[in-house]
Amino acid sequence: MPLYKTITVSASVKVHIWRIEEVEEVLSKGVVLTDHCQNRMDGMKSELHRRGFLSIRHLMAEAGYVDQDLYYDDFGKPHLKDGKHISITHSNHFTGIIVGDGQEVGIDIEMQRDKILRIAHKFTPIEEYRTIANTEALIRKLTVVWGCKESLYKIYAQPGLSFLHHINIDDFSLSDGKTTGEVFYKGKISRYTIDFLEFEGFTCVYAIRS
Repeated sequence: MPLYKTITVSASVKVHIWRIEEVEEVLSKGVVLTDHCQNRMDGMKSELHRRGFLSIRHLMAEAGYVDQDLYYDDFGKPHLKDGKHISITHSNHFTGIIVGDGQEVGIDIEMQRDKILRIAHKFTPIEEYRTIANTEALIRKLTVVWGCKESLYKIYAQPGLSFLHHINIDDFSLSDGKTTGEVFYKGKISRYTIDFLEFEGFTCVYAIRS
């Protein structure tokens, strides 16, 4: 079972990452889905998406949960019935979850791709990155920024929230492995601590509400 990495962020927050290597039949063993989640998986045309969906249930098992412990609100945000907080991510052959006891959490895994150079202006003030001459470093940094904003968006989970206008990520160096950010929306400000790591051409970002 390729549990790729477990990160103990604190006594109350843990991250689990899975590298999807098994076929769907193997991943299905021991997994019992709710009717809602079974219907969701049945509607997935991509085999990789189905394998990712199942691998997340194995990550939940690592954290001590089964599919029946999970439910989704009207905005599509996942919740645990015991009151702990959970966030889920899937990118290509990696999946991840973060579980927080008493702290709101968000996670995102992204593949590092040059496509991000074309869409960067949609989620961050691109002029702030003009000093980065190395294209590879720029792709890596923008991928972290996107992952930060995606993680905060998952925590906040409100319709109308804009990556560009409502979520700000404080500047950082790739060697830092961490930064901070804030959501300013409808007159309210919330702050977050953010950590990130890179592996095999992917970036994982996870955030905790301060």
